[in-house]
Amino acid sequence: MIDLGYSLSRRFPDPPQTDYRTADVRALRHDLFCGDVYLADTEADRELSTAWGWVPVLDFAWALCDIVERLDRDPRGSRSARPVHAELDFTESTDRMLFERRFGWVDITADWVPAEEAPLTFNHAALRREARDFLHDLIADLTDMHEGLADNPAVWEVQARYPRV
Repeated sequence: MIDLGYSLSRRFPDPPQTDYRTADVRALRHDLFCGDVYLADTEADRELSTAWGWVPVLDFAWALCDIVERLDRDPRGSRSARPVHAELDFTESTDRMLFERRFGWVDITADWVPAEEAPLTFNHAALRREARDFLHDLIADLTDMHEGLADNPAVWEVQARYPRV
């Protein structure tokens, strides 16, 4: 089972004068909502997590949805033996989360994890569902905390682009 989560940082709060209703995509994805994220395999009791405090959590959720879709471009889908690769880079560092899909499975590892540690492995369809749920749940949390965010057109667009499955 997949568990995706986040925590917002107290060290890197959003600027108090932010108008969330009109914040542009760059601000939403890179400047606001900093914290940490984790991706866990609850059955294997293993996780990949950040502990930096500055990861833009909305960008992580948005990028994860993008990556899951990119991994599905092979017309053979889950029948494809050819590996498909993608990476999620963390803007403020050289660290990356690495994804490889083969058949219907996605292996996920990260630069900061020792090379001898096995990757987390998830079913692609389950990862798609969980990534989209995480994005929508995160947006619901953030709109509860930040007045005007629910009225931002960029938020509407990302929710429409990645509906819950």
